[in-house]
Amino acid sequence: MNVLWLQSGGCGGCSMSLLCADTADFPAMLKSGGIDLLWHPSLSLASGRELVALLEDCRDGRTRLDVLCIEGSLLRGPNGTGRFHVLAGTGVPMIDWVSALAAVATHVVAVGSCAAWGGITATGPNITDACGLQYDGDRPGGLLGADFVARGGLPVINVAGCPTHPGWVVDTLMALAAKLFVADDLDPLNRPRFYADQLVHHGCTRNEYYEFKASAEKPSDLGCMMENMGCKGTQAHADCNTRLWNGEGSCTRGGYACISCTEPGFQDPGHAFHQTPKLAGIPIGLPTDMPKAWFVALASLSKSATPKRVKSNATADHVVVAPAVRKTRLK
Repeated sequence: MNVLWLQSGGCGGCSMSLLCADTADFPAMLKSGGIDLLWHPSLSLASGRELVALLEDCRDGRTRLDVLCIEGSLLRGPNGTGRFHVLAGTGVPMIDWVSALAAVATHVVAVGSCAAWGGITATGPNITDACGLQYDGDRPGGLLGADFVARGGLPVINVAGCPTHPGWVVDTLMALAAKLFVADDLDPLNRPRFYADQLVHHGCTRNEYYEFKASAEKPSDLGCMMENMGCKGTQAHADCNTRLWNGEGSCTRGGYACISCTEPGFQDPGHAFHQTPKLAGIPIGLPTDMPKAWFVALASLSKSATPKRVKSNATADHVVVAPAVRKTRLK
């Protein structure tokens, strides 16, 4: 399966993340999966005329293009010309190259939230008119249009995240190479369901604090970060706490609130990332699938039943009260 990877308007962080894939030999892993990486801006030696010739061969059908991976948002400005980002040596805007290559690719994959929705590059006034491949924020459309379907029969596959987990990218490519990826494997935002059907909350090491609504009050506290510290792990679709990063970490395990980076518009939450917006003392962003009345009732009951150990540890940077030791096997 021939894979072409291009970078558009982004930081390159998804490529950096990809290099942390769980393997000692990245090229050999791709080869074993039947994947031929035609070109990648950081991993390939070819450049200049060699790259332009490859792009022309793909565009004109002389080289089969099975998967087009785009990292970074698509810059349509100024005034829809795309001239803010011209592919060096061609004089052609990147958005025109991407449109032409997407038209001949069997599958198109948006690597990261910038390529999927516009992401960080589209934040604030969005002076570059950045967008995603098939979304403009949370609105279908983007560069290729809401009705775009690649030759393989799928819309753009949005492997969203900032950055993406390397496992999400590798598993998507492996499934495509094995012809095991179908439309039902995509969620309503066209993200692979193998990771988007999970919540960051699943597997969070702070879940005991969440259950008793024992909340952190400042950075470094061990408690749940939802109530005060802006954590959106109960709403964010990703498996970050069950598919750990570099085999051992996640944002919440590192003491940072989940900012829901797999969702459209995460970059402009309307509040500081480290603060939870509230109305009448109740967080505005409630856990997915939980009605407000249920949350209020559960939170009140939980706080009244919080063990002293959990309450004390929640606002400390280390365990100050250890779990009691029972002298019986009866639990």
